[in-house]
Amino acid sequence: MSTTPPVLRLVLFDFDGVLARYSHHARLASLARVAGCTPARVSAVLFESGLERAYDSGALDTAAYLQQLGAGLGCTIDADTWLDARIAGTRAEPIALDLVAAVASKVQVGVLTNNGALMLDAIVRIVAPLFPMLDGRVLCSGSLGVRKPDRAIFEHALAHFDVSAREALFVDDLFVNVQGARAAGLHADTVVDARSLRTVLRRYGLV
Repeated sequence: MSTTPPVLRLVLFDFDGVLARYSHHARLASLARVAGCTPARVSAVLFESGLERAYDSGALDTAAYLQQLGAGLGCTIDADTWLDARIAGTRAEPIALDLVAAVASKVQVGVLTNNGALMLDAIVRIVAPLFPMLDGRVLCSGSLGVRKPDRAIFEHALAHFDVSAREALFVDDLFVNVQGARAAGLHADTVVDARSLRTVLRRYGLV
């Protein structure tokens, strides 16, 4: 017996791994070329130190984050340099973008990503075909002061879009984040590529 899908008013998409493919190596290599060091050194300063997570969590503002990153690498890293590296390591998934546009013709759409505030500028460039449609609809954890899978980040998103949990669907490539969304009352599913994204959206009658 078929089940009638819920009536939805919002679909929230994760970014990396859903709307775009992220190459950690390419990003590190881009920053390493600027700093004149090895990608391993960049990784140590940016990730192993906890700097990136602190920025993604909102514990550091953009100015302090870039200053600490530059100090650790022994050079100046400004916003443009950071954006160039992030974009060098990220490629949009064209089929996924088409699916977002199709969904947007039926319900609200938004992006919820564990990234610092600078990522908003990167997203505008990486998935340019989705703008201006996504203007004001991209939420970064660093700006909200909380990361997925914490329940509070989903509550922030629901308030931002003025919908209830039962009216929202969230998709992410990490099951732990899907679990967090479900715990907050949202419908949520794991997707790992455009094919699985299409399958989930079809199940909810959105494409």
